[in-house]
Amino acid sequence: MQIAKALTAAKVPNPSAYKNAHGLSPRSFSSDPYHWNANTVVHILERKEYTGCTVNFKTYTNSIWDKKQRDNPEENWAVFENTHPEIINPEEFEKVQEIRKQRHRRTRTGKSSMFSGLVYCYDCGAKMRYCTTKDFEKRQDHFVCGNYKSNTGSCTIHFIRAVVLEQLVLTNMQIVISYVTAHENYFRRVMTEKMSLKSAEIIKSAKRKLAQKEKRLAELDRLFIKIYEDNVSAKLSDERFAMMSEQYEDEQAALRKDISELEAEIAGQERQSDNLELFIKRARKYEGLNELTPYALRELVKAIYVEKPDKSCGKKKQKIRIQYDLVGFIPINELLQQERQRETA
Repeated sequence: MQIAKALTAAKVPNPSAYKNAHGLSPRSFSSDPYHWNANTVVHILERKEYTGCTVNFKTYTNSIWDKKQRDNPEENWAVFENTHPEIINPEEFEKVQEIRKQRHRRTRTGKSSMFSGLVYCYDCGAKMRYCTTKDFEKRQDHFVCGNYKSNTGSCTIHFIRAVVLEQLVLTNMQIVISYVTAHENYFRRVMTEKMSLKSAEIIKSAKRKLAQKEKRLAELDRLFIKIYEDNVSAKLSDERFAMMSEQYEDEQAALRKDISELEAEIAGQERQSDNLELFIKRARKYEGLNELTPYALRELVKAIYVEKPDKSCGKKKQKIRIQYDLVGFIPINELLQQERQRETA
């Protein structure tokens, strides 16, 4: 909606107006050539063809008698890569899809935060809510654990001011970027070892789950054949057959979705080497970063975990842990300590 409003305010011709101007016969006509609908923007953001591929079987019909088109699950699409020039690279496209899964609604005050959807409670894992009012100054805006409700929720208070969070994240990103660009080969060696060990565990677990779900899917196929035969031979009533077949179909649909996600996870883990190189490329892109921007944040950071404030020494200390996109948690303090030891050796 925010993008649609910005395009409308900038008087950018909408797709119908553009087609009219170029004689392309649009499906629908708009009375206002500069009015953008949020659904139009969504359609553009989700169109995989803009990455240079052709996508077939996005919809289907049940039969020649039922011509209603239905959305086909993405795992059933047929995707052909590099069939025409891309207008957005696949990495940016996937980043957009990831961002769109997160919650980015403005508050009633009209304010929003670049961190919305990225901040989590370190102890319970819940998302942290962005809190602000019209009366708040910028320094008063803050995030609080979604499971904390004035000591009545399931988590203790995890609170951090937005300006403090911004400074902590910027500082950490500057240190990481500086280290990666200055010690690229050593960083690559350390992270390759770290990521390989973690990937092996994740792949092993995912493959075990995948085998279980594929076994159950095959079992459901056999069960479906059996109840069909029982129905034909009148051993199973039509009503019972309809109920059981619907249950089996629902379970099969859920299993296919789980299988697709597990296969994608395994493929992603097996691409760790490529992911590491892409992260290093992004780090070099932001060398000399002196201001935190939403795009730099989204390109480099996947999630931020906020720990409970530590007041044991009499002074409040706030710690955060940053999960970087593509590579996960970077042990930057250990890397810096190892670098100091090498310099003094």
